[in-house]
Amino acid sequence: MTDFSLIETLRYEPEAGFLRLRLHLARLTRSARRLGFAGAEAAEARLGEAVSGADRPLRVRLTLDRDGGIAVTSAPFAPLPDDTLWRVRFASARLNSGDRLLRMKTTRRNVYEAARSEFSPAEADEVILLNEKGEVCEGTITSVFLDDGSGTLKTPPIACGLLAGVLRSELICERRARVARLSPADLEAGSLYLGNSLRGLIRAELLV
Repeated sequence: MTDFSLIETLRYEPEAGFLRLRLHLARLTRSARRLGFAGAEAAEARLGEAVSGADRPLRVRLTLDRDGGIAVTSAPFAPLPDDTLWRVRFASARLNSGDRLLRMKTTRRNVYEAARSEFSPAEADEVILLNEKGEVCEGTITSVFLDDGSGTLKTPPIACGLLAGVLRSELICERRARVARLSPADLEAGSLYLGNSLRGLIRAELLV
């Protein structure tokens, strides 16, 4: 398949720069190498050019094409309030745990868009997908984290069929999270969080 690009969506803060930049670049480089995409080594410089002189928080989106073409766009970014609580539902659409492309962030998003379209914005702020075995995978734009009272968040392994999220990788490296297979019943029994590198961790309420 060649009809897709790799994506990285980053948060830029004037005082701190790009949050988790090294993890974003490492994921992009790793995915590019595995898929035979050229040009990943130019991504950092292009990101720097895009935020030159920026004096406010930005959402920055970089795409890398197979032939090495890079495009960078940015938009103002407003962090969510600390007391944000997202309403979350399960999608009927399923992910295929054998699809290795799900582990990489690409523009091939049909299954996520289908899942999101199952509910209106009034019905859900985010939608969680399961795989063909009924295991919890991820949200349409977030990784899933469960606080079961053990002191360490649990997050599904990528072998279930999900993106190697940058925030997820950071929390695992910091030993604030560990991988564990999760069922829908597990999410109902604990405290649910969703998150990504752009927005951080978000408390969530599961609606079933």
